[in-house]
Amino acid sequence: MDTEYTYIKGVLGYNSSNDRYGLLACDLWEIDGFHCGDTLDVWDYDSEQWIPTRIEKHFQGDWYLVDTEYSGLSLEGLRARVRI
Repeated sequence: MDTEYTYIKGVLGYNSSNDRYGLLACDLWEIDGFHCGDTLDVWDYDSEQWIPTRIEKHFQGDWYLVDTEYSGLSLEGLRARVRI
C-alpha cells in the first residue's frame, strides 16, 4: 500500500553530464542518475496506476524500463517515483 512508504516523485530526464536518466522535481535533480538494476515505479496513464520496473541499458546504449514499452527517448518526461 502506498501509504506505508515514502517516495520521491518527479519525471525522468536525461542527464548528459553522466549519460544516465535521473529523476527531476521542479527542474532540479532529486536523483542525478540511475544505475542498471535500480528500481522505480512509472505512472501508466492507460491503467491509471503505478507500474513497478527497473532501469537497464541495452548493449547498443539505449536505456529502457524492464517489462514496459518505454525505452530510449520515450523515457523523457515519464512520471516516476522512487521509494526511499
